[in-house]
Amino acid sequence: MRYRVLGRTGIEVSVHCLGTMMFGFVGNPDHDDCTRIIHAALDQGINFVDTADMYSAGESETIVGKALHGRRDDVVLATKVHFPMGEGRNRGGNSRRWIIREVEESLRRLNTDWIDLYQVHRPDPTTDIEETLSVLTDLVRQGKIRAFGCSTFPAEQIVEAHHVAERRGLHRFRTEQPPYSLLARGIEIDLLPVTQRYGMGVLTWSPLASGFLTGRYRKGQPVDLTTGRAALTPARFDPAIEENARKLDVVEQLVELASEIGCTLPELALAFPVAHPAVTSVIIGPRTMEQLDAALKGAALTLDDAVLDRIDEIVPPGTNLYQADGAWRPPALTDPALRRRPIADRAAA
Repeated sequence: MRYRVLGRTGIEVSVHCLGTMMFGFVGNPDHDDCTRIIHAALDQGINFVDTADMYSAGESETIVGKALHGRRDDVVLATKVHFPMGEGRNRGGNSRRWIIREVEESLRRLNTDWIDLYQVHRPDPTTDIEETLSVLTDLVRQGKIRAFGCSTFPAEQIVEAHHVAERRGLHRFRTEQPPYSLLARGIEIDLLPVTQRYGMGVLTWSPLASGFLTGRYRKGQPVDLTTGRAALTPARFDPAIEENARKLDVVEQLVELASEIGCTLPELALAFPVAHPAVTSVIIGPRTMEQLDAALKGAALTLDDAVLDRIDEIVPPGTNLYQADGAWRPPALTDPALRRRPIADRAAA
């Protein structure tokens, strides 16, 4: 396993990061099995573990905390805050009130005195970015976190955050965690150049595009829309929908390319984001030991320029064929009222 410096933090992390979203009741509820997976990843050179408070409602953090007992000093531990934790008001978001409370809960569940990388899981349009940067800066100065970053933020909000940090004398986002895959290359347009400009570390998620790049979904083969992710969002997987049919056409071309260079489609998919100069680490999120072994099997795969050129022909740079599950969408797109003047003011004359 190779290592890269996480932005300008001076912290060296493995090029594969172990994601733990599937640990807990949402994926694998067997704590002992999850612990074995974590230990196997560490034994194979991974020193970077990413979790979040909301994964299985905190259960993932608890599993990680137990698994790292006695090995904490050797691991770069990352977690996140933002999504609601339980019922009631003010139990989520990016406010000082919530972050101060929830970081203590994460420290307790993780059974640690410090978090190496504390990430804001999504933007919060109701909270001023200065408010968020201010509390995160305080947590660094208190020693509860070593650095902080953001996840799935648009490029313009990262730029704004850096400007606010500079004006107010606050610490700044050191990392960004965006979705990135062979089918989702939109971040190549502006986000990745922005992270490079600011010297940020980048840890990418969803390299297998919710299963589209595992080989499970193939053109001409029936798709079971009653189980797994397909049952939750069938419109995203139904091959009768033109957008999905187009993805499956691209998948067939990528399968052919992988076969030509002597690897599997998942190995090609995992090697692709590793090759981008802005990417520090790629998150792999196994649910089972077999999935971990499969992900690490192709870790040494190097994509040469000819292969990357072929990929660019199949999926042009900056193209999004797939919207990652859970990717943030700005209120301007989700709330029609923000795009519509009052009806009495919509005419030109």
